[in-house]
Amino acid sequence: MLARLEASVNMDSPSADKALNDRMADWYAGQFKEITGGTVVRVPNEVYGDRLLCEVGQGDKQILLLGHFDTVWPQGEASRRPFRIGNGRAYGPGVYDMKAGLMQAMFAIKALQELGRFPADKKIVLLLNSDEELGSPTSRAFIEEQARKSAVSFVLEPPMEPSGALKTARKGSGRFKLAVQGVSAHAGVNPEKGVSAIQELACQIQRLHALTDPAVGTTVNVGVVKGGIGSNVVAEHAEGEIDIRVATAEEARRIEQALGELAPVLPEARLQLTGRMMRPPMERTERTAALFALAQQIARAEFGVELEETHTGGVSDGNFTAAVGTPTLDGLGARGDYAHSPDEYVRIDEIPFRTALLAELIARC
Repeated sequence: MLARLEASVNMDSPSADKALNDRMADWYAGQFKEITGGTVVRVPNEVYGDRLLCEVGQGDKQILLLGHFDTVWPQGEASRRPFRIGNGRAYGPGVYDMKAGLMQAMFAIKALQELGRFPADKKIVLLLNSDEELGSPTSRAFIEEQARKSAVSFVLEPPMEPSGALKTARKGSGRFKLAVQGVSAHAGVNPEKGVSAIQELACQIQRLHALTDPAVGTTVNVGVVKGGIGSNVVAEHAEGEIDIRVATAEEARRIEQALGELAPVLPEARLQLTGRMMRPPMERTERTAALFALAQQIARAEFGVELEETHTGGVSDGNFTAAVGTPTLDGLGARGDYAHSPDEYVRIDEIPFRTALLAELIARC
């Protein structure tokens, strides 16, 4: 597993580079066939890397394993910072998010096959996405289609540290931009002839942040603002970039309605809102809770490990599978830390347990 993990980490796969991600898809397709003997359907993508639908088994009950091979790291990062092992940890670009998780998925299937425990009533589908780090803009429909065919979805994103907790709920997320058009004027000679886009944006930011409701897990944050061309000019244009996080679909609807009702405060100012909710919330349902209870029972009885569950404001492709009604258990990938950081690593000692846990879940769910 470590040898294959090393090979994958030492191949650059930045989300926006189609050529490098297509090469990465070639590699994973070959690995899946070699490790599991399964089949691979390559799903073309005109913009980003091609996606892979890796299948093994002939049963009627489909089990969806979900992961991505794109990373946040640019071309050349693997050469600058290649895979290495030290103090029981494996380091390298994308090792934690989430190339180790993909190896665990393939070897969980292999373990069931070699132990003669591969469930005859199931078909396992490992869906490998290529644009997750960008919000899966071209892959959402593809993921949702497979989720609707599946009895459960197991997501190979990393668990939550410091306890390695599985994720039974995630917030949904949205990204919007509010552009304000004002009227420029000389700030000293005739400011009364101007309409400050910056002033208007400041008023709108107050309205936007007031939509935050911590009691129900909703946050609205204007994180980037731009505007004006000089301190002596009444600003003609300004814009703000907005991040939305919601825990429920109901809150997503409330925020979208409020955004659609924004109106200018200053006479002659104009507003233009663009963007959308990128991912729906992954809500904890009774069926998700039952999946976690099964994982907890397996971990305790078979491995003497006490598993915890948690929720997070971060998002994954599991948001999509959960939103279409498929019971989804997330955070089944490799333990480690420092995602999207040069210090990211995985704990080697945890890889066998996490792989075995996934195998048992597949067998028993």
